[in-house]
Amino acid sequence: MTKSLTKVVYKPDTQSTDEYIVIVNPSQYKKWKEGAEVVDSFQVFYSNQGAQGILGKPSDQQLDNIFGTTNDIDVMTQVLEKGKDQPGNGFTSGTTATNAARGSFDSKGKGKGKGLGGI
Repeated sequence: MTKSLTKVVYKPDTQSTDEYIVIVNPSQYKKWKEGAEVVDSFQVFYSNQGAQGILGKPSDQQLDNIFGTTNDIDVMTQVLEKGKDQPGNGFTSGTTATNAARGSFDSKGKGKGKGLGGI
C-alpha cells in the first residue's frame, strides 16, 4: 500500500520561480500545525524552475540569504510556517513511475525490453 504525500512550498518572492520545498505526510503535517512535534527526519529541497523543476539541495548561501540561517531545523520550521501545502495528485511513496506504453515493459527482464530485472 502506498501513502499519499504533500509538498509544502515556500516562495520567497512571488515574481520569482525560486521555491523551497518540503515533502510531508499530510496527517503528520496537520498534527505539527496543531502543536505536536512529529518530524523524525527531513530534507529541504530547492527548485529555481517552479513547480515543474528538478528538486535539488539548496546551498548554505541560499539558505542564509533567504532564511537568515543555515540551521536545518530553523529553515524547516520557516518553510512549514510560511509555505503553502500542495497535495500532490499521484505523488506517493513506494511506487515507481514507468511509461509502459512506450515499449515492451517487463519488470522481470524478459521480452523485448531490458526491463528492471535485478533491481
